[in-house]
Amino acid sequence: MSRRRSDQDDYSTAMGTLTRKQVQDAIRRGNSLSGVDLRGVDLNGISFNNTDLSSAKLAEANLTRCTFSGANLSNASLWHANLKDASLDGALLECADLDFANLDGCTLKGARVKKAIFPLHRISMDTILDAVKSGQRLRMDPRGDD
Repeated sequence: MSRRRSDQDDYSTAMGTLTRKQVQDAIRRGNSLSGVDLRGVDLNGISFNNTDLSSAKLAEANLTRCTFSGANLSNASLWHANLKDASLDGALLECADLDFANLDGCTLKGARVKKAIFPLHRISMDTILDAVKSGQRLRMDPRGDD
């Protein structure tokens, strides 16, 4: 008997922080992760391609080597998240908060970054906008205080 989608598949209303396994399950099923709480979760290497993560709480999450191609991260909180070597190519980052995030080695080719908050104490907005156009990996200033 096949399982029908139900309210149980709506991870945005789940109580508390989701686990790595729950996130992988939601992605495999094609569920939205809009508004979910993933603060501090180790999600290293997961592919979030074309996933709806709008308004998700990803603060302090380990997102090293994750891919977000075509993902919706609008209004998401990525404050102090580790995005080292992640791919945000083609992602929607409008109004996302990436302040204090580690973006070293990250790519942003074709990302939409209108009104996004970046860690400008460690990387210039010109460098970010150049990376959006060129696909060049970001290199952050190691002297920043975070």
